[in-house]
Amino acid sequence: MANNGRRSKKRLFIFSGIGLVLLVLVVLVVLGSKRETIHSVQTEKVTRRTITQVVTASGKIQPELQVNISPEVSGEIIDLPVKIGQKVRKGDVLVRIKPDTYVAARDQAKASLNSAIAGLELTKANYAKAQSDYRRATDLHAKGLLSDAELEAIKTSHDVAKAQYEAEIHRVEQTRASLNQAEENLRKTTIYSPMQGTVTLLNSKLGERVVGTGLMAGTVIMIVADLSRMEARVDVDENDVVLVSIGDTARIEVDAYPDRRFVGVVYEIANTAKTRGVGTQEEITNFEVKIRVLDKDVALRPGMSLTADIETETRHDVLAVPIQSVTTRMPKEEEKKEAKQDEQPTFASKNAGKKKNETKVDEVVFVVDGGRAKTVKVKRGISDDAYVEIVEGLKGDEEVVSGSYKAINRDLEDGFKVRVENKPKRGGPLKQASS
Repeated sequence: MANNGRRSKKRLFIFSGIGLVLLVLVVLVVLGSKRETIHSVQTEKVTRRTITQVVTASGKIQPELQVNISPEVSGEIIDLPVKIGQKVRKGDVLVRIKPDTYVAARDQAKASLNSAIAGLELTKANYAKAQSDYRRATDLHAKGLLSDAELEAIKTSHDVAKAQYEAEIHRVEQTRASLNQAEENLRKTTIYSPMQGTVTLLNSKLGERVVGTGLMAGTVIMIVADLSRMEARVDVDENDVVLVSIGDTARIEVDAYPDRRFVGVVYEIANTAKTRGVGTQEEITNFEVKIRVLDKDVALRPGMSLTADIETETRHDVLAVPIQSVTTRMPKEEEKKEAKQDEQPTFASKNAGKKKNETKVDEVVFVVDGGRAKTVKVKRGISDDAYVEIVEGLKGDEEVVSGSYKAINRDLEDGFKVRVENKPKRGGPLKQASS
C-alpha cells in the first residue's frame, strides 16, 4: 500500500509539471501575439533632382543613303570592274551586260524605221497625184465634161490615198518609238553609279546571268552606300513610341565600341508598325525610329548592333523619390466594398463578369513618421532609371521608404511600426531609428 501511495504522488508531480509547462507556453504565446510586429526598412530623403525620361531600344547601324543596283534588262555579266569596299564616284561604270541581243533588236528596229520611211514617201507621192486628179476632175465636172459617177470614183481614189498616207505617218512614228526603246535597252546594258559612295555588298560574279526589273523584282547585283552619313535604325515598342519626338537626343552604344557613346538626333519616326508573331502570344508591335549619328570620327559599318537611349523629356529641379518607393494600395472604401461583396452569396448578374484588376487603386509612398509608416497618396510624373518625379502628394524633405521590395509592395500598411536600417555612407555608423 505504501508503494502505491508513493507511485500516486510521483504521477501527481509529473502531471503537475507538465501542466505548468503548458500553462507557461500558452502565456508566452498570448503575450507574443499581442506584441506588435516591427518591419525593417530602408529610407531615403525626398530631394529635388533633374530627371530625364529615356526610351531604350535596340537596332542596327545603317547608311542614311544606300542604293540597290539592279539591272533593268536581263543577260550575262561581261564586265564587273568593282569589288566590295571600293569607293566609286557618280557616273562610274559598275556593270556591263552582254549586249548582243539588244544590238540585234536595235538594228531590226532601225531597219523597220527605214522601211516605214520609204513606204511613207511612196504613199505621199500617191496622195499628191490623187489630189491633182481630184482637182482636175472637179473643174471638168463644173464645165459638164465629167459625169457625177466619174467624179465620185476619182474622189474615192483620193480618199484612199489620203488614208494610206496618214497610216504610213503613224507607222513611221511607231517604228521610231520601237527604235528608241531598243536603243534605250541597249544603253541599259551598262550600269553607272547613281551616287558617290562605297560598294558595301556584291552579290553577283563575272559571267553570271541576272534578271532585269522589267517584269519582276530583278537581281540585286550590289549595294552602293554613302558611309559618311550613318544612322541608327531602332525598333521602339508601341507603348513607348508616343513619347518619342523628332529632334530628341539619343545616346548610342555600339557593341563594336564598348567604351564609346555616340550622340544622335531622331529625324524620322515610322507611321506604320512592324508586327512579328501575329496571332500568337509572342506578338510584338514596334515602330522603326531613325536616328542620325552626329559623330563622324569613327568608321561605323552597316549592320553593327547597337542600343540607343532616346532622351524624350527632361525636367529640372523636381521632387523625386526612388522609383521602387512608389507602389499601389487599394483605397479603404474599395477594400470595404470588396469585403462586403465577398460576404454576399454569389449569383448571376450583369456585374458578375467584372474583374478584380479593374478595381481602382492608388499610387502611394510610405513616409516614416515617429517610427511608423504613413501612407501618402502621390501622383507620378516622368522617371529615369532610378528616380521618379512626384507631381502631387509630397512637399519635400520627407523620409520615404525605399526598401525592401517585399516591405513596400506586400508587407507595409498605414500605421505599421518600422525600424530604419540604412546602410552606412562613407564608413559612418549604421542609422537605426528607435522602435
